[in-house]
Amino acid sequence: MVAFVEGTVRVSVPATSANLGPGYDSLGLALDLRDRLEAEVLAEGLVVEVQGAGADDVPLDESHLVVRSMRAAFDACGGQPSGLRLSCTNVIPHARGLGSSSAAIVGGLALARALVVDGQRLLDDDALFGLAARLEGHPDNVAPAAHGGFVISGQEDGEFYAVGSPVDASIGVVVFVPPTAVSTEVARGLLPAQVPHAEAAADAGRTALLVAALAGRPDQLWRATRDYLHQDYRRPAMPESLALVDALRADGVAAVVSGAGPTVLAFLVEDGDDDALLARAPEGWAALPLAVDHDGVRAG
Repeated sequence: MVAFVEGTVRVSVPATSANLGPGYDSLGLALDLRDRLEAEVLAEGLVVEVQGAGADDVPLDESHLVVRSMRAAFDACGGQPSGLRLSCTNVIPHARGLGSSSAAIVGGLALARALVVDGQRLLDDDALFGLAARLEGHPDNVAPAAHGGFVISGQEDGEFYAVGSPVDASIGVVVFVPPTAVSTEVARGLLPAQVPHAEAAADAGRTALLVAALAGRPDQLWRATRDYLHQDYRRPAMPESLALVDALRADGVAAVVSGAGPTVLAFLVEDGDDDALLARAPEGWAALPLAVDHDGVRAG
């Protein structure tokens, strides 16, 4: 029979950016912007408290994504607690292409694991990642949320995989976050069922180059982030985002749509002009300079 720890446990989980231009559904980067979650086992009932991003929009019952993820982890560990209190302090914007749902899933799994005596053995890191990918449906955001850093991920023969790759210490990012959301479902719905072979080949080459550029050739980031596969198809849902990508790239900045959008991510190299880049944010948008997160989900 599963046993639970006494008292409060805490975890934090980073924002993530998927695709990074050409790496559609395969590349993801963890960013140093963290949601914080805490929970404890109660004698009965469910209490959900949320503050920060999404506080006015998310449900406060069993349908909350963190709660659903915790339930899945408890099942994987062998049993459910009698009651539960969950508190979420969110800073990752919702429906902006910065991995808020993946953070909720990975954070919920890690939080539940921490509440279970011997939880690390019952649900190790590989199993946690696999469960997160199944809950999310694809691994590109949950992989860096779980592992940190830059991760290449995918699925083969029904199994998910995630392989970390280095990021040069000189590389950071600026994310430009618009005030309005675009759902992932809407963004995905704009993609065609088929693309020209030449465009797929071009994207494959840029994806390979991006791995090398991030590892130690930041001078290649602009070329490596050119996408042929998905961003332009999504322009009708986020015209301001693609206009900003176009304007930044015209000036030599390695800019992409973050995930399904509408946030725009621009790579920043150590000797770049940070203030000038931050000033490119359209009116009403937030511009956030962020470091690469190398920890992934963690206790505390």
